[in-house]
Amino acid sequence: MKIMDKVKKGIRSWLQIQPVSPYNVQINELVDFELNAIRNRIWYRGDGNELEQMYSQMQESADRFKFWASRCTPGMEMRKIHTGLPGLIVRILTSIVMEDMNDIKIGDAKQADVWAEIEKENKFRQGLEKVIKELLYVGDGAYKVTIDTEISQYPILEWYPGECIEIVHRRGRLHEVIFKTPYDYEMQRYVLHEHYGFGYICNKLYKGDKLMDYKTFPPLSGLQDVVFDKSVILAVPVKVFESAKWDGRGGSIYDGKLDNFDALDEAWSQWMDALRAGRAKTYIPDSLIPRNPETGEITPPNPFDNRYIATDTNMTEKADNKIDTEQPTIPHESYLSSYCTALDLCLQGVISPSTLGIDVKKLDNAEAQREKEKATLYTRNAIVEALQECLPGVVKAGINAYNILNKRPVTDVNAEVPFGEYANPSFESQVETLSKARPGSPILSIEAQVEEMWGDTQDQAWKEEEVKRLKVEMGIEVVDENSVAGIDGLEGVADGPGTAAGSARV
Repeated sequence: MKIMDKVKKGIRSWLQIQPVSPYNVQINELVDFELNAIRNRIWYRGDGNELEQMYSQMQESADRFKFWASRCTPGMEMRKIHTGLPGLIVRILTSIVMEDMNDIKIGDAKQADVWAEIEKENKFRQGLEKVIKELLYVGDGAYKVTIDTEISQYPILEWYPGECIEIVHRRGRLHEVIFKTPYDYEMQRYVLHEHYGFGYICNKLYKGDKLMDYKTFPPLSGLQDVVFDKSVILAVPVKVFESAKWDGRGGSIYDGKLDNFDALDEAWSQWMDALRAGRAKTYIPDSLIPRNPETGEITPPNPFDNRYIATDTNMTEKADNKIDTEQPTIPHESYLSSYCTALDLCLQGVISPSTLGIDVKKLDNAEAQREKEKATLYTRNAIVEALQECLPGVVKAGINAYNILNKRPVTDVNAEVPFGEYANPSFESQVETLSKARPGSPILSIEAQVEEMWGDTQDQAWKEEEVKRLKVEMGIEVVDENSVAGIDGLEGVADGPGTAAGSARV
């Protein structure tokens, strides 16, 4: 063997690549979906006492170092203040969505009448505000359609938040929804699991982990399992965002933001604590303390208008008894910077500061304000899309439950949930922009202009009539096709006062 071959063989054996040995990373899950939903609910409620109690019982891992979990050293107590920002974000987003929501439209007139009665009986519109709020801070939930003729002759729509349901998927598709309802009976806690699937409702009662017979349970004496059309499910799960931790469940708008909310409360609490500690202090010698002119007694200090601290009189030869006032320096700019940074982290990707009424810059024009509203617009669009997808399913389930109650065949329901525009340009700017788009170089048809101009603020019939009126004004005469069926052509048609030169009949 040649020397070079030996060298190559040695190099190849020397450069053997060994595979990386596998390794495992073990992460202990500290909370489940239900506990996470309860934690988000407490943040939404915005009670500082509840927050401190919750975090004092969750002192594991990083939670034990958070502001709300920390305890002050005896004698150095600090006032803990909650800003209320989490609850404010949810309330503002809910009001934005509810304000733009129009009435639900159903194609069939009989179905529309049935839904009108169901909606009125369940006060559906009023309850929808609570549904949207819980969707945002809990993550998901589900509508349950039940039939109880002792309460109502129409189906009952009940909303269950995410911590009270379980969603079962098979091959990525909805299989059933389990509704969990607790019952307290004879000092014992029972939980009813209602399995709502396609074509069936199955009930199971649990006492702890033990399965009980619900038929012998007095509070559930009238409950029974139901079987119906397999194409219908009387449960509609709803979610806006996807959860990053629990597959198939909804994500809360607070996910990834709780640490920022905690930091914002800490920044604000420290600022207010510094203001309290930095109050002006007035030192007055005993000889200069104000006294009662009649009795000579020292006038007690008033904490509102003449706070002072008495000191001994200086009796030295060159004594100079004078009143000293000390005012500590408070670094307002540093506290303000910390507060604004924490606030920005809380709002990033969720909502615009201007939507919450926070004036970040007073010199912004209308266009700049609309640019800042994009974060709110993205979140609002996600909520609207979720509602437009799930609410027709609620309408369908309610109407089909009414059909099942009255022993009618299950029907398909064509429902639509329209929403108005949000943060759109002013009416004047829209008129100016659209009027410039057509003359000279027509890039927009009349139909497109009307649709862009009015959007969802007018119904389709009104917009079609508006198109006809505009065409008539522009000299484009619109007539029925049957009226021109016997006309061989348009030759010889003279320009008259009713038609413009070069116009055509459609």
